[in-house]
Amino acid sequence: MTYLKALREDAPLLDAYLRYFEVTRTPFTIPGHKQRASKLDLGLGAVVDGDTPLYGGLDEIKLTNQTLKSAESLAAKLWGGDYARFSTGGSTHVNQAVILALGKPGDKIAVARTAHRSVLSALVLAGLEPIWLAPEIDAATGVPTGIPLSELERVLPQKPIALLLTEPGYLGTISQLPQLIGKAHAHKIPVVIDAAWGAHFGFHNDLPKHVLQLGADALITSTHKALPGFSASALLVARGEYLNLDRLEQSFETTHTTSPAGAPLASIDGCRALLQHRGEELLGQLLENVAKFKAEISANFDRPIFLSPSDFATGRFDPVKIVLRANQLGTSGVEIENELLKANIRVEMADRDTVVFLATLADDAESFAELNNSLLPILQKLASAPRESATALSWSVVPQIALSMRDAYFADTEMIAAQSAEGRISADLIAPYPPGVAVVAPGEVLTKEILTGLAANKAAGVRIAYATDPTLQSYRVVKSS
Repeated sequence: MTYLKALREDAPLLDAYLRYFEVTRTPFTIPGHKQRASKLDLGLGAVVDGDTPLYGGLDEIKLTNQTLKSAESLAAKLWGGDYARFSTGGSTHVNQAVILALGKPGDKIAVARTAHRSVLSALVLAGLEPIWLAPEIDAATGVPTGIPLSELERVLPQKPIALLLTEPGYLGTISQLPQLIGKAHAHKIPVVIDAAWGAHFGFHNDLPKHVLQLGADALITSTHKALPGFSASALLVARGEYLNLDRLEQSFETTHTTSPAGAPLASIDGCRALLQHRGEELLGQLLENVAKFKAEISANFDRPIFLSPSDFATGRFDPVKIVLRANQLGTSGVEIENELLKANIRVEMADRDTVVFLATLADDAESFAELNNSLLPILQKLASAPRESATALSWSVVPQIALSMRDAYFADTEMIAAQSAEGRISADLIAPYPPGVAVVAPGEVLTKEILTGLAANKAAGVRIAYATDPTLQSYRVVKSS
């Protein structure tokens, strides 16, 4: 209890949230539930009565106390930036805000093809043109290992105004960041990194450094993924040497809600304080638990069944990431997921070759023991001879661009049968989800590889997201002239 008090004392938004509910109030402001909806219905009250906004909740309506700015300043200092903002719209909102601040319509930006859907949506909103950077694929595992320096060097003659990377990738791998950042800065190009899955980086010696420690200009991360933050809470930390911070502030406010909820903001502040005071200790425990779990499961098999830091160059893999290689067990990741669901265990992602288990600071030894007890008998039952990995469609497609994404987004469109879609220009962004990495984007050609690959993913039980027709019996395409 003493420690909890100390954490609160160093987290102004967390303290403001808790203080709000320690005082009896009679609000004549939004939100309309007034923290007493339980008087109307117990179920509704259970959902909303713990909610309070920033305006008139964590601070006065006029933001008299500047509580949010105080908390954001503490985050900027901890991560080593000049500027920080807290978002209640997830990394999706922050990606869009940063991209809107980078240039003007028609400018080009170098973007990792493994970028999240939100990045592509932001490019449409901003009118920026992507120059796609293809990841290297590890031959042994079929896993994308990040963007090589050669890819950035290839596109430099096209004069991109910024470099946007996704680090770590969904499967825990990391690009050659020091070299990429150094090369970009040599050409005065700012480096923006969507580190949605890397909020824990930089706070333990056995973890990779966070991207600002490596010299990047902006770090975007989700505090609700690798940290114990509220859903859709996200953090932006930036430096002003290569970025216009005034324009960044304008873009952030333009795209953010004017009624931010207090709980996500308070949780970001609390996560920052937790990392600052106990990060090394808690991350050390997590690293130990993950290593023990992998070792205990692996001891029952005569082959490597998890991705490991030793599979990649030093510092190029997140050791907290648990990626089970279903192909090494001769089974399907989707089948493993279905068996785990019967035990009420949900996984972050499952496809034909992999299952991703998300481990965070909130997972203790008991959590891992429970997973072990459910997972091991499933693997022993399903295991057979290993098979070769098949590079996932999300990582392997080479896009054929026929129109700009923005032109395709606003074009007249029509629905056509899947059998007639080959060679047509997609009006949809379509992605297996998770990870939400585009297989095809608006303006790109629907090739035979894409159509057969999406159908195979759908048949294997993978969710296909964002398509107008999620059954894939038809596709939305740009009308022929």
